[in-house]
Amino acid sequence: MSFRLKVATVTAFTLSAIAAVLASDASIAAGSNETLPVTIRPLQANHAPQAAGISFAAPREVVQPTDVPSTSNGEKVSDIAQPPASLADLVDSHPVPASLDENLRCLASAVYYEAKSESLTGQLAVARVIINRARSGRFADSLCGVVRQPSQFSFVRGGTIPQPSTASADWQDAVAIAQIALKDAWQTPAEGALYFHARRVSPGWGKPRLAAIDNHIFYR
Repeated sequence: MSFRLKVATVTAFTLSAIAAVLASDASIAAGSNETLPVTIRPLQANHAPQAAGISFAAPREVVQPTDVPSTSNGEKVSDIAQPPASLADLVDSHPVPASLDENLRCLASAVYYEAKSESLTGQLAVARVIINRARSGRFADSLCGVVRQPSQFSFVRGGTIPQPSTASADWQDAVAIAQIALKDAWQTPAEGALYFHARRVSPGWGKPRLAAIDNHIFYR
């Protein structure tokens, strides 16, 4: 047998063997109903495909802090002291100072003796009358001068103001009310009043009436 014939014979035999194997695999595949599972993972838009066996955590959500309103000068509203809700709260925020100047003491004494049994609003109205008088030009030009003026306040005797009970809660309230009145920090229904009297009397002044607070009636 020639060399060429041998090569052709071997080649033909090899091809026949390969064909037989392929036919056998096709027969097996055709006789089986089992479907091999196939998993297809879609690619996310704008993301490169992930390497096999590697998983990435979802991006962490960044939470921005809640915006705090600011004033025109950049100061945070939350940093600004809020006004007191009531006159009582304002009184509580004004403790008795370590020392009182003479005019503050005279004003607090007038509140103490004239209105300590009244509400805080009534006490403040009395304090405002004394301050209004000192500013009016029609009375003495100092708080102590207004309080000591003859025939104006019954608790003053011979120009002398008696010593209050400074350890009492009434005195502490009177001092706080005096400070608040001097700062114009709280208004009363009797703003602008220059006179007042107790309800039990009727002096017939003929002056414009502004308000009645507790046991006092206030006039301009």
